[in-house]
Amino acid sequence: MKTEIKNLQQFLKLTEQSSDFKTTVILLGKQEVRIFYYSTLIDAKWMQQHLILVMQNRSLDSKIKKIEDIKAWIPINDIEITDELKNIQSKLLKGYALVQLNENDQKCALVNLADNHGLRENNDTENEFSVVGPKIGFVEDLDTNINLLRTEINISNLIIKEIMVGTTSKTKVVIIYIDGVTNEQHIKIMEQRLTDLDIDVVFDSSNLAQMLSDNSKTPFPLFVSTERRDRVVYSLINGKVAVISDGSPYFVIGPSTLFDFFISAEDYYLPWILGSFFRLIRIFGVLFSLFATSMYVAITTFHYEVIPQDLLSPLIFSRMNVPFTPFFEVLFLEITIEFLREAGARLPTKIGQTLGIVGGIVIGQAAVEAALTSNVLLILVSLSALASFTTPIYMMSNAIRFLRFPIIILSAVWGGIGIFIGVGFLFIHVIRLKSLGSPYAVPIFPLRIKDFKDSFIRSSFQILNKRPQYLRPKTLIKYVPNPVKQQKNPLDEE
Repeated sequence: MKTEIKNLQQFLKLTEQSSDFKTTVILLGKQEVRIFYYSTLIDAKWMQQHLILVMQNRSLDSKIKKIEDIKAWIPINDIEITDELKNIQSKLLKGYALVQLNENDQKCALVNLADNHGLRENNDTENEFSVVGPKIGFVEDLDTNINLLRTEINISNLIIKEIMVGTTSKTKVVIIYIDGVTNEQHIKIMEQRLTDLDIDVVFDSSNLAQMLSDNSKTPFPLFVSTERRDRVVYSLINGKVAVISDGSPYFVIGPSTLFDFFISAEDYYLPWILGSFFRLIRIFGVLFSLFATSMYVAITTFHYEVIPQDLLSPLIFSRMNVPFTPFFEVLFLEITIEFLREAGARLPTKIGQTLGIVGGIVIGQAAVEAALTSNVLLILVSLSALASFTTPIYMMSNAIRFLRFPIIILSAVWGGIGIFIGVGFLFIHVIRLKSLGSPYAVPIFPLRIKDFKDSFIRSSFQILNKRPQYLRPKTLIKYVPNPVKQQKNPLDEE
């Protein structure tokens, strides 16, 4: 994953591809001194006061003859003189500044100017919560977000490209990828789409996600939008491209597939058997949420013969006094649930939770007692609403909520055939979608057998050592897993 670097000049040439890698040249008498640093990793005020100003003031009285004199000049304890390239790479990515006297010198000084970007008490994820694993989320400050990424991906191959978007706002938008891993075609497509954008103000990364989409006439989100650092890091390591705008805590990641929206970060922090089980539960929950109420409409309207005899009597009894057809009965409850959900989301947290619980119980009980709906349907709609919340990505949850209604209408018109027609149109629509030029339905279509290892189930890390083939990464292997060597316990031999 790392590019082989032979000398300091080659390393600096690679790092200069990132827009947050800066070079400052200062004059000490007649001598030019170069300072290299990552602006997102250092404290700019600290550098100005304790490095640049101190060196300029000291140069009025004396002249710096060799790089070792830096230690006597600068009042900072953590200064290291070295010519080891690996040490320079590591320290630069830890928030050090590199001071070089002459352009071709291999020996230089490393000065600790690290800043504590992102190390705050209130930096947790709000909408993508997980019980197990880190809870570090992004904030609205762009430099802080890049700092959080660089502390996790500590390699010089992490490239940051800056683009100004918005004729009025002039918003800073960055493209992030790993050089030597990400396919160049994906980088060029993303860069070209951002450059071609003609918009006055960029309010959030979610605006960019819509404008960068391959197809604007679809309810499905074509890019994963996330506030979790671990999800962004995992995507970058796999060979994807990430985009974020200044003032937004959400990264836009592409190319994305349909399965990416059902994968939770928690899947990778649990044993693979448990992670796979919960992922299957999540996928089943989404399917149940999508088709449960439409199947109720189809069965109670056209297909009474498929209802078991033991269930038929309770169902008839529950619908005996209901004046509406199953379609209007379902529509009434579904819209009521949406009202409660929207009201709970727009109100303050404590009031919204109270409204959701009390409102759901009161309205549901009142609707049954007033014979506006049946008990069976109330249970189905409640379970369906609950199952829709299992989707880890909020944008996909909204798409599932929307798609229920056209399928309910089709089931009311043609029954079971209508559901199959809806599924057929849905399947055709999904397999035609693309995200950043890559198929959206992969690995199902086109069929990629090897990529099934992280789709319906999450395989063990011994198997997940290769990047997905559909991303066409430059380097396919992420790491080489070594078998665990079990040592004999001396107590067992006694």
